[in-house]
Amino acid sequence: MSIFQYLQSFYSDGSRWSGADGIPHRLWEHVLYSLLALAIALALALPVGLWTGHTRRFGNVLAALATAARALPSFGLLVLLTLLMGLGLTPVMVPLVALAVPPILVTSYEAIRTVDPNLTDAARGMGFGGWRVLFQVELPVALPLILSGVRSAAIQIVSTATIAAYVAFGGLGRYIVDGLAQLNYAKVVGGASLVAALALATLGFFWLLQKWIVSPGVRRGR
Repeated sequence: MSIFQYLQSFYSDGSRWSGADGIPHRLWEHVLYSLLALAIALALALPVGLWTGHTRRFGNVLAALATAARALPSFGLLVLLTLLMGLGLTPVMVPLVALAVPPILVTSYEAIRTVDPNLTDAARGMGFGGWRVLFQVELPVALPLILSGVRSAAIQIVSTATIAAYVAFGGLGRYIVDGLAQLNYAKVVGGASLVAALALATLGFFWLLQKWIVSPGVRRGR
């Protein structure tokens, strides 16, 4: 069978659209895992990236940490944590968060660090303190680059959250894991196509988000 035939077989099956193993339920599970991992990564990485970029300190340390985190194998880390901690959501979240932290950390640092010094000097000349300079001058200008890092992290999480299915959790990875075990390749291809579609939808969401929250003047300047 061709890929298109597998897709037709998968999506034309009425049982795929309802119940605990239906596409809406599995999609919702996948989105929840992804949102939770992204929220944790943002809470950990964004404040550090903004502060280090603002103070221009510890850039080499950040680069080393980001490189080390990127080298971690997500599936290997999942297996190791599951062996150490047992089944649970924590062994699933740790690899996803470790995957998402580096792009958020590095891009937020670089985005703030590379803001035109003339802007920050003018703000300080007007009496702005450090926090006001960061949040009212540097952050609005750096926002497009920061969002690009968050977007990259989100897409990586969406694409990798399929590993949750390997430790008895749900999500779209359930179709891939179960399909391989059952030699049901229509299920495998269908699950992979849903993950790809969700990644594209994530791209579209961040494109709309950038148009909504980034100042038109900053967009034109970029």
